[in-house]
Amino acid sequence: MKISESDLIINPDGSIYHLNLLPGDIAETIITVGDPDRVGEVSKYFDQIEFKKGKREFVTHTGYVGKKRVTVLSTGIGTDNIDIVFNELDALVNVDFETREIKKSLTSLNIIRVGTSGAVQPDIPMGTILASSYGLGMDALMNYYVHQLSPDEQLLLDDVKTHFGQLKHINPYLTAADDGLLHTIGKDMIHGITITAPGFYAPQGRIVRAKNSVTDFIGLINSFQRNQHRITNLEMETAGIYALAKVLGHKALSINAILASRVKFEFSNEPNKIVEQAIKMVLERV
Repeated sequence: MKISESDLIINPDGSIYHLNLLPGDIAETIITVGDPDRVGEVSKYFDQIEFKKGKREFVTHTGYVGKKRVTVLSTGIGTDNIDIVFNELDALVNVDFETREIKKSLTSLNIIRVGTSGAVQPDIPMGTILASSYGLGMDALMNYYVHQLSPDEQLLLDDVKTHFGQLKHINPYLTAADDGLLHTIGKDMIHGITITAPGFYAPQGRIVRAKNSVTDFIGLINSFQRNQHRITNLEMETAGIYALAKVLGHKALSINAILASRVKFEFSNEPNKIVEQAIKMVLERV
C-alpha cells in the first residue's frame, strides 16, 4: 500500500518535511543532541564533514570519524520532537520516496542520544556520564502507538505502576536500551532507569511560582528500587527514543551528562566541560 501524501509529507525538493533531509543524507550511526548549537560541538571532532543542513530546530551534520560515516542531528526538546525525528529518520531509510511504499529490505539504525540530565540519587555526583538501561516515560507519547513489551520490561513496568499508583492521571511506559549498545558504548558507565518528563519545571519536581500537584516528586522517584533496578536521573527525551526505536526496529542508547543533583539542589559550574566529555566518550566508542 502507498503511504498518502498527508501521512508522509515530502518537500518539492524530495526531502522529508521537517528534517529537510534526502534519503542517503544520513548514516546508519546517528548521534542525537537536543540543542542545535551542540551539533557543531560534536562534528568538530569529525575527520571529514560531508554536509551540513538545517531547518527549524533540526540541524544535521554528516561526516566521518575515521572510516565510519556518522550523522549528528539536533532534536530540540521533548518527546513531541522525538516523534517527528524518529518517524522521519525511519522513513528516510525504510520508505521508497518515489513509490511511497515501505521497502522490502529494512534498515536498522544505531541511534545514540548525548544529552544533559539531573541525578535523583545522592551517590551520583555531578560530572557523571550515565547510560540509561531503561527509559521510563511520564509523558503521553506511547498512548498513540502499539508498543509490545518484553517479559522483563512488563514485570518492571508493573512494579513502577504500583510504586507510582498515587499518580492516577499518568500512564507510564517503559522500554529497555539496546543491550549491544549498552554494553559497548555504555560500558564502564553507571547504568540506571531514566525518567522522561513532559516538561522541565513541575513535571520534574521543580518549584518556582506555580504550585505543584505532586508533592515531593523527587522523593517518590528516588525511593523506587526493584532488585538491581533504581531510578537514577530525569530528562525529557530518552523514553520516547527507546520506545519508538523499538517500535520501528532500530537500536538506541541514551548517554546522560549529569549537570545537576536534584537531591542536593546543586547545578554544575562547568556544564560544557561535562557535555564535551560525554561527546568524546561516545565518538571514541562508535
